[in-house]
Amino acid sequence: MLYEGVLRKMRTEMGQPIQYYMVFDTDFLNVNQLLDKELQIEFIKYQCLNCGEDLPIFRQGFCRRCFYETPAAGDWIMRPELSTAHLDKEDRDLEYEKKVQLQPHIVYLANSSNVKVGVTRKTQVPTRWIDQGAHEAIEIVEVPNRYLAGVTEIALKEHVNDKTNWRKMLTNSLEDVDLVAWRSKLKPYIPAEAQDYFIENQGETHLEFPVIRYPDKVKSLNLNKTPNYQGVLKGIKGQYLLFEDNTVFNVRGNEGYYVALGVK
Repeated sequence: MLYEGVLRKMRTEMGQPIQYYMVFDTDFLNVNQLLDKELQIEFIKYQCLNCGEDLPIFRQGFCRRCFYETPAAGDWIMRPELSTAHLDKEDRDLEYEKKVQLQPHIVYLANSSNVKVGVTRKTQVPTRWIDQGAHEAIEIVEVPNRYLAGVTEIALKEHVNDKTNWRKMLTNSLEDVDLVAWRSKLKPYIPAEAQDYFIENQGETHLEFPVIRYPDKVKSLNLNKTPNYQGVLKGIKGQYLLFEDNTVFNVRGNEGYYVALGVK
């Protein structure tokens, strides 16, 4: 079977294990059903997720021009503390920024390679944790806007990591930790303006990924250097496809790449 279209991050559905879907303009497929099958990925062209033009992808699925113009790639996306919609202050498009920033946000702890702190919109729980390849996660605070979540994350980053070691995550070099205890330990460091939003009693969420075999070590597939790749799919974790030959492919990291995907 042959599928064709522009790559976007895989959609997910909570389950035991998590279900993954690739969605193209005219088709979609359940990626779990491809486990133990041979896949061929062929890079055909670029297709910017904003303008749709065949221009080299710069970051986050956008060409260079769109990355610096679209409100969907403002600095506040990666740095929530830079959000200003609560002040009625525009960055690129105030209407868009109010829609995204002025809604409930969660500050959380996730364990994917180590314990890390992060921020997501409440509507993105547990999607955000799945995308990070976390096998366990817990909510710390629920605040009414992105700015408050950002300043809380900044404060907690002084005491806990905010980065995932993707190699450890993909080789499953993990250890379970007590996230409830971590949350209690971090409570005193939550900024005063967010203390009232602390989540006291919620337990950990555990996630199970569809993986037959984890790679021993990982080598990342770069479509610019290897525009045609073939391999047997052995697992899906985070936004990565894991292949039998230890190759890993970051679907989200290749958003905006138009590919042909063959299944044998």
